[in-house]
Amino acid sequence: MPKKPVSVFHGTTVLLVKRGARTAMAGDGQVTMGDTVVKSSAKKIRRMFNDRVLVGFAGATADAFALFSRFESKLEQFQGNLNRAAVELAQEWRTDRALRHLEAFLLATDGKATYLLSGTGDVIEPDDGLLAVGSGGTYALAAARALLKHTKLSAGQIAAESIRIASEICIYTNGEILVEEL
Repeated sequence: MPKKPVSVFHGTTVLLVKRGARTAMAGDGQVTMGDTVVKSSAKKIRRMFNDRVLVGFAGATADAFALFSRFESKLEQFQGNLNRAAVELAQEWRTDRALRHLEAFLLATDGKATYLLSGTGDVIEPDDGLLAVGSGGTYALAAARALLKHTKLSAGQIAAESIRIASEICIYTNGEILVEEL
């Protein structure tokens, strides 16, 4: 049986918005198993390295927790150097026999750099300060681009409103929104 593509995840939306000196990450709270909502208030964003790094995930929850733990270890190992920790985690994720089967995406920021990390070894830094993952990610990203271009809203306000808009379109995204800012 062919393996499901790594890029397809249902049940979450996480968005990162950078505007000026502020960076915000927002995520919805919905967790689904198949076509059933099993939790509506999950926290998909974590603060790491003395609250100086925000990390959000989309994908299988157990996989995300394993990756959070590994990423936090990398941040400690490289004294909070986000670039180095991201590259090292992506390399380990791609090459390690156990890790390479994990199905998740991570968004990470220290307020200066922002990255999307995947199990295929991707470490992507956006051109416009916006990143999104999950089933509602494209909707949230489109909303964020419009709000960034046509409003004076803060990074946190744009992130929250964009997730709210995505929740009105994507059945796997809800309106229980958590926003963290740096």
